[in-house]
Formats: sequence, structure tokens, C-alpha cells
Amino acid sequence: MNFRLAGLITALVAAFALGMAYFAQYGLHLVPCELCLLERWPYRITLVLGILALLFGGKPGRVFIFLAGIAMLGAIAVSFLHVGVEFTWWPSPLPECNGILTPGAALPLTPAVPCDRPVYLIPGLPLSMAQMDFLGSFIFTCVLFRMATRRNRRHA
Repeated sequence: MNFRLAGLITALVAAFALGMAYFAQYGLHLVPCELCLLERWPYRITLVLGILALLFGGKPGRVFIFLAGIAMLGAIAVSFLHVGVEFTWWPSPLPECNGILTPGAALPLTPAVPCDRPVYLIPGLPLSMAQMDFLGSFIFTCVLFRMATRRNRRHA
């Protein structure tokens, strides 16, 4: 496995996902909720790890790709949490999403955008951005672990 190429692919996919989030926010003027903002962090970490794999390649590159897969497990967890909040399976653990009274504060926080309101990016497609992130991060994580664990095959 060429881990420099794997690093490039990893960095490009992570940058694309972040680019889509920023396009939705600044281009389409969709205000992200606190969970949406939290969902971006694993992609940022994965982007850096992909660049490191691109720079170092070889065995260090394999380690960076594997670490990117671990970071993306975090993306799966946060996006699944967000999907559950959207479907009202559970409340958000973030006080910014719920307007929960914060100790020492006179009034509860009021969220700029509620975390339980799904945002649909593509008209006619019944998948919220959180659901698309869950599916995308799940697939991306599987690909990362596959790339990190793939054995080198040399043909004689």
C-alpha cells in the first residue's frame, strides 16, 4: 500500500467534508448548531493526520492512517448522537442545545439553532446533514481502516 497516496486521499476526503460544511454555513447561510460544530473536529484531526501520512509515507504513514481511522470513530459517535437528538431518541448532552440552566447563570442558555431540528441540504432527499455525516463518516472510517491494515502484495 502506498501510504503517501493514502494520506493524500485521506486529506482530500477530510478537506472535502469540511468544505461542504463551510459551504453550507457561509454559502447557503445555514447556521450550524453546537453538535454540527462538534462534528467538524474529527475531520480536522483526520485532515492533519492525512497530511502527515502524505509527508512521511511508509510505516509512519500507516500509523497516521490508522490514527485517522480512530479519529473518524469519533465522527461516527458524534454524528450518531446528533441523529439521535434529531429523532428525539435522547436529549443533547450539550447545554447549548437544550437551553439548560447553567450553574451561576441567571437565565438558561438559548440555542442559536436547536440541535433537534434536522437540516436538509439536498431538496427532495430525506437525509439530514447529520444523517449524511453519519453515513459518510462510517464509510470513510471503514476505508481508512482497510487502507491501514492492507498488506503489501508483491508480485514476482
